[in-house]
Amino acid sequence: MEDAKNWNITRREMIKGTAATVALTLSSNVIQTAMGGSTNNSLDGLDIRETVLSEVSVLVNGVPYKLNIDTRTSLLDLLREHLHLTGTKKGCDHGQCGACTVLVEGKRINSCLSLAVMHQRENITTIEGLGTPGNLHKMQSSFIRHDGYQCGYCTPGQICSAVAVLDEIKAGIPSHVTEDLTSHPEISNLELRERMSGNICRCGAYSNIAEAIAEVAES
Repeated sequence: MEDAKNWNITRREMIKGTAATVALTLSSNVIQTAMGGSTNNSLDGLDIRETVLSEVSVLVNGVPYKLNIDTRTSLLDLLREHLHLTGTKKGCDHGQCGACTVLVEGKRINSCLSLAVMHQRENITTIEGLGTPGNLHKMQSSFIRHDGYQCGYCTPGQICSAVAVLDEIKAGIPSHVTEDLTSHPEISNLELRERMSGNICRCGAYSNIAEAIAEVAES
């Protein structure tokens, strides 16, 4: 066998060879799929491309729904695509921006990270369920008074989160900045900013948002 030291392969040639191998493998899979062949899309004999449906019963904004959906459907897509409640926004779709925040059994969650089938018979509240144009929730009214938004895309998630924040404080749930874990958390600018830190606003309306929440807390 020829000594590897005599191969005289440069680093550039090695990278080119690796890239060509990967490209050839991908091309082979694409061609095989187009011809109706298998490309190892199975796991223990189950074709992972197969759609598996499940019946889901949920209560959204006080209205009961029963749907047959793909088990991979997120709660966010259930709300937007199946129930057409588009107030809940899809931002990053990775649980980092908070635009998709909704209330499930009174607690806030990122609906993009949660499968719809996980919420059988649970009570879900979206921005549409908090208030209507003719009868706004007090948090919605406060956001308007304090101009707590600019583009408004992330506002529904922020309002849902803000409502839950005040409920968390009222229930005595501490945050990372709560100084005394043995006493009831106080409503302060620091507390509100920490608890709302998961709701990102590219417009930078943070100060106005904090003022809007503080006003509702004092009412």
